[in-house]
Amino acid sequence: MQRLTSLGGAEFAPGAPYLNTASGGLLPARSRAAVCEAVADAATYGTMGRDYFGPAEEARRGFARLLGVPAERVAVGSSVAVLSAFVATTLEPGAEVLVPEGDFSSLVNPLAATPGITFRTAPLDALADAVRPTTSLVACSAVQSLDGRIADLDEVCEAARVHGARTFVDVTQAAGWLPLRPTGFDYLACGAFKWLLCPRGTTFLAFGEAALADDGPRPRHAGWVTGEDPGASCYGPVDRPATTARRYDEPHALLPYVGAAASLALLGEIGVPAVHAHNTALADRFRAGLTARGLAPRPAPGSAIVSVAGPPGAAERLAAAGIRVAVRGGLLRAAFHLYNDADDVDRALAAIAP
Repeated sequence: MQRLTSLGGAEFAPGAPYLNTASGGLLPARSRAAVCEAVADAATYGTMGRDYFGPAEEARRGFARLLGVPAERVAVGSSVAVLSAFVATTLEPGAEVLVPEGDFSSLVNPLAATPGITFRTAPLDALADAVRPTTSLVACSAVQSLDGRIADLDEVCEAARVHGARTFVDVTQAAGWLPLRPTGFDYLACGAFKWLLCPRGTTFLAFGEAALADDGPRPRHAGWVTGEDPGASCYGPVDRPATTARRYDEPHALLPYVGAAASLALLGEIGVPAVHAHNTALADRFRAGLTARGLAPRPAPGSAIVSVAGPPGAAERLAAAGIRVAVRGGLLRAAFHLYNDADDVDRALAAIAP
C-alpha cells in the first residue's frame, strides 16, 4: 500500500496524530504568525488594527476562489447559526422547510425555531424525493458531520428547482477538501474553522445569482460596515447599502479574518483537488484497516470522514496514545486532512483494535 506523507510541510507540527478536523482544523504557521502580529499591533493601533477591512476582503476573495463563485456574491459573518437565522427571515409565514434527518443543529435549529413555518425531515438519501410543490426551502449539509456521508447536491437542487423551492447548502464539512460545483443554490454557508483551517469566528455566506437580485432579501443585521461607503454610514440609517453581498456582512471580528486570509491562501496554493486526493486516500486506508479488523466503518469510500462503532476501550486507547478523534452519536469519528499521513492512520488502527 502506498505510503502517504502529509501535504502541509512546515506549516504544521501537531506532534501526535490529529484526526479531528471535523471538529476544528489546525492553524497553519503562517496564520498563527499573522494573528500574533495583529495582536501586537492592537497595542499601538487599537483593536480595529491597522486595516480593519483589508483582511476580510482578502479572505472573501480567497474563499470565493476556492469555491468558484464571484467574490461580489460572498458575505462575511461569525457563525452558521447566525446565517441560518438570516435565511429564516426570508421565509413567508406558513413556509415549508425540508431538511435531512439528523443534520447539524447550527443549520437546522434556527429554521426549526422560526415561528409559523412547517418543518419536515427526510432521510438524506431520499431528500430529493421528499421535495414537493408546497416546499419553500430545502436546507442540507453537503457532508454530514456525524459520519461523513456526502449529499447528492445536484439531485437535491434539481428537485428544488422543479418544485420552485429555494436551496440552502451548508458546506462547513466539505469546503477545503471536497471539490464542489456551487451551482443551483440560493444560499451557501460555510463555517471556515474546520477544513479551511481558519480561526473560529470566520464564516461565509455565498448567494446564488437570483438570491442577490435587486429585490433580494432585506439585510436584517445591517450595520455601518454594509454601506457602499462605510465611512459615510456610521450614523443614522444606512441609506446607500453596498451593491454587492457586502450589504449582508456582519461587523466582523478582525483577528479571525487576519488568520483566515493566510489560511485560505495556503489552501489556494495547494489546491482542493490535491487535498481531496490526499484526504480520501488516507480515509480509504483507514476504512480498509477497520474492515480487516472486523469493524463496519461508514460511509462508503469517497469521504474524508470515517465513523465507526469502536470496540470496548477504543476511545480510551486512542486518548492514551495522544491520538485526537471525536466521539459523536456513539461513534468514533476520524477526519483526515493535509497534515495527516499514513503513519497517523496506522497508529490509530493499532489503538482501536490492537
